[in-house]
Amino acid sequence: MRNGRTVCSSESVNGGQDVYSCKDSGASSPDHLVVMVHGILGSTTDWKFAAEQFVMALPDKVFVHCSASNMAILTLDGVDVMGERLAEEVLELIKEKPGLRKISFIAHSVGGLVARYTIGRLYRSTRRQNTEELSTDTPEEGSKGTIAGLEPMNFITVATPHLGSRGNKQVPFLFGVTAFEKVAGHVIHLIFRRTGRHLFLRDDDEGKPPLLRRMVEDDGELLFMSALRSFKRRVTYSNVAYDHIVGWRTSCIRRNNELPKWEESLNKKYPHIVYEERCKACDGDQAESIVMEDDCQDKLEEELVTFLSRVPWEKVDVSFHTSRIKFAAHSIIQVKVQSVHSEGADVIQHMIDHFLL
Repeated sequence: MRNGRTVCSSESVNGGQDVYSCKDSGASSPDHLVVMVHGILGSTTDWKFAAEQFVMALPDKVFVHCSASNMAILTLDGVDVMGERLAEEVLELIKEKPGLRKISFIAHSVGGLVARYTIGRLYRSTRRQNTEELSTDTPEEGSKGTIAGLEPMNFITVATPHLGSRGNKQVPFLFGVTAFEKVAGHVIHLIFRRTGRHLFLRDDDEGKPPLLRRMVEDDGELLFMSALRSFKRRVTYSNVAYDHIVGWRTSCIRRNNELPKWEESLNKKYPHIVYEERCKACDGDQAESIVMEDDCQDKLEEELVTFLSRVPWEKVDVSFHTSRIKFAAHSIIQVKVQSVHSEGADVIQHMIDHFLL
């Protein structure tokens, strides 16, 4: 409870969990939908702490939905299949809540890729809403659009492998050993099925480029980059160390030579946030001059960095190096289990304090 408010929750579409403020029926209802998406083998409870914190802090502003359409082993079906399921879940929820006007996404790990696929499916250009046609706008014009008819506000990812997992040190528990990384790329589908293929960019459906490569451009009816560009904010939260699942470079969308030097926290209120950066959109010429200085850049990874950098990002770097359970950084940054991962609460508070309403 905060400011006299109590948080309520109830089961929603597809078994998802809605989190909202308990209040008098005469009070105005929040019009901002916040969709929280869990990572691989996850569930609706993964975002329970964060959802409650958002509602307590912004009781009349946000209605939080913890997605459930891709729980547990369903997360092994592939980013595209999960993205389609999440899109249907969001559409169903919006039908039930006609008062919603704005939408934001907060996604953990692979959930960030799923959310990027979903917004590509749900994006529509405002200029063509009446005819239900998809946008072919230029990048500048394409910023005007909706996600499932709602105004896009915040797109936030937390420890998400935006550049995939196949590059050097992108999966830290492989210790950066090239032989291990190559073997992992060949056997990952035996463990994580289609999702593993997508993460290691080893999918070649119908001879097409890997899905993550297609997701950095508008691809036919899936307007991935127009959708991403339509949000007023795009934010990455990344572990600089001790995340053994998702490496720093892939989660913060940077090249090796762009990784910043960090020391201790910047603000006593956020003791685990060690670096913040607002990155402007980078055109192709700028990217080419940068990559020439990087002697450890994979060609496909460079394409992902270059295209994703064509929209501005806020990058927040996090470190739990002083924690007794620092090796669980991948879960702490999300506060997956409050009783165990509570040290990540300042990261959630940082999200709330900077959330655009």
